[in-house]
Amino acid sequence: MALVTLRELAAAVGATVRGDASYQVTGLATLRSASAEHIAFLANEKYRTQVDTTAAGAVIMRAEDDQGVAINALLTENPYLAYAKIAQLLDHTPQMTPAIHPTAVIADDVVLGDGVAIGPHVVIESGVKVAAQVQIGAHCFIGQDTSIGAHSRLWPHVTIYHGVQIGEYCTLHSTSVIGGDGFGWATDHGKWVKIPQLGAVVIGNHVDIGVGTTIDRGALDDTVIEDNCIIDNQVQIGHNVVIGTGTAIAGQVGIAGSTRIGRHCLIGGQAGLAGHIEIADGVQLHGQAMVTKSIEQAGVYASGNPVTPQSEWARGGVRYKQLPDLFKRVKALENKLKNK
Repeated sequence: MALVTLRELAAAVGATVRGDASYQVTGLATLRSASAEHIAFLANEKYRTQVDTTAAGAVIMRAEDDQGVAINALLTENPYLAYAKIAQLLDHTPQMTPAIHPTAVIADDVVLGDGVAIGPHVVIESGVKVAAQVQIGAHCFIGQDTSIGAHSRLWPHVTIYHGVQIGEYCTLHSTSVIGGDGFGWATDHGKWVKIPQLGAVVIGNHVDIGVGTTIDRGALDDTVIEDNCIIDNQVQIGHNVVIGTGTAIAGQVGIAGSTRIGRHCLIGGQAGLAGHIEIADGVQLHGQAMVTKSIEQAGVYASGNPVTPQSEWARGGVRYKQLPDLFKRVKALENKLKNK
């Protein structure tokens, strides 16, 4: 593995070296698991005691946390951000070699940019445009008239339906499905009548889409994911949803059709958003939040129940069932007091 000095890392992330700037590391590790060739990081105060016992060769930390630390350090205002940037520098994720595997099936009119890599058993249909340096993993399917921007990567088994637009520097992880039909049906005397989904999906630049995530195409207008969004694994995004720039969505979130989510929102895992509502810019939703109406102001919102001991939870369930009777008794007492 390549060796890199603390001086080089500090210059790359705008940090200050305290200790031996020529010290070399080969990778990152946690404070608990690091050895002398690693650099670790302290971003959470509850792990401060591990700094005293870590075997790491260096640690990324704030200057105010540096008192009494014996090992080398990179001092920065935001250790977690510095960790992220250093992780990018030390990233050893395998990259595909620019080439087209002989088992790939590619329509004659597909346009491929320079340096494209296409893996085994990929299928690319007519009218597709793939820009420079795109990597398409094994067994991916790309439907008609789709476009993929430069430097984007599709990991194996990604499925992209027809007419989808994907921007530059996007990452789509395995088994994600982009552009499947939205859940659109009418009823005719008890029979379901399919509503063809005539819109598409438009994904901006620098969007990361997790494993098993599904983004439905629009019924008429497009489903839109704006720039710099990060979407975790197993997220369901319904038809005609719009997600604003810089929003982050954790795993197992469900977003029903025609909901509009603002910019720079944070949506916790297993949150559920009803359809045809609007979420303002800068909203934070805790995990398991159930959102049934629009949120018009930025802020932090929660509705999920935190874990409690089973005995307390059981008592709470009994009390919940007693609430209607308790409400009637309180109202009766209030009426008596009013009539005195």
